[in-house]
Amino acid sequence: MRVGLFMDLRNPPAWQRPRQTLYEQTLQQCAEAERLGIDSVWLTEHHGFDDGYLPQPLTLAAAIAARTACLRIGTAVLIAPLRPAIDIAEQAALVDLISGGRVELGLGAGYRAEEFAAFGADIGRRYALLEERAAEVQRLWEDGGVTPAPLQPRAPLWIGAHGPRGARIAGRLGAGMLSFGSRIQEPYRRALAEAGHPVGAARLTSCANLILSEDPEAAWPRVAPHLAYQWSSYARYGLDLPGLVAGAVDPAALRHPGPNMAQPRFDVVTPAEAVRRITAWLRDLPVETVYFWRSIAGMPDDLAEEHVRLLATEVGPALARLG
Repeated sequence: MRVGLFMDLRNPPAWQRPRQTLYEQTLQQCAEAERLGIDSVWLTEHHGFDDGYLPQPLTLAAAIAARTACLRIGTAVLIAPLRPAIDIAEQAALVDLISGGRVELGLGAGYRAEEFAAFGADIGRRYALLEERAAEVQRLWEDGGVTPAPLQPRAPLWIGAHGPRGARIAGRLGAGMLSFGSRIQEPYRRALAEAGHPVGAARLTSCANLILSEDPEAAWPRVAPHLAYQWSSYARYGLDLPGLVAGAVDPAALRHPGPNMAQPRFDVVTPAEAVRRITAWLRDLPVETVYFWRSIAGMPDDLAEEHVRLLATEVGPALARLG
């Protein structure tokens, strides 16, 4: 079980820094994370957020590839219905070449009507389009339909979904799942088997919503305003999760004792407590990587740096020993 970082590059108005500075710092942070021993970085996507939420993850992935040597670089997720398959396949192939074969392509269906309207895509077909795009990307890579081809003969493909429909898509394609949800396990494995993929093809990667600190109770009040901002803005931009109301998120209500730390559950914990929860939550699942937010919506740099250091030096080695 490996560890990674999850990045959205939010730049909230209350804690705003110059845009160029944010991106340059992000590239430096990726290089430092690699030096410390972090295995991967995962980039996400949205459009039209007023805090500058990352809109083009593969563009940033190429820059990270040029600044690092062994860090794997994933998307969690690229919104597949918004782009032609040839565009996704070509961009990801170039990042794979620039990185020396380190791309992990995660594709999702999306959910915001405004984003689909901006790209002229049909939100009513979002799951069908996700499967069509993912299957076509695989075909283009494997049949030489993309030039230059990716360096990895079969670059890892992931499907980001939290329900059975997405799990069946991943299974049919022989792709990994960007989810640890209990609802996906049976339909995912069944779809893999029905499509003729080996049982060992099942693989999971997703986010554990934990921030690490040597003194969680001192860190919590400094993280809480950023957590409240994060989830209230998700609600404002259309994410429908129980208990989320735009502008009225109580961060204390999101704190959860685990062990399941899927969104919107959240906590600030010591490295030992993180290992305990993740082990109890995931030890019986085919997990490749657990990734963690690098920073919650512009939270203070010293907290983010401590979090990454503890993740790399304490949590990562402990999870690797689990096999």
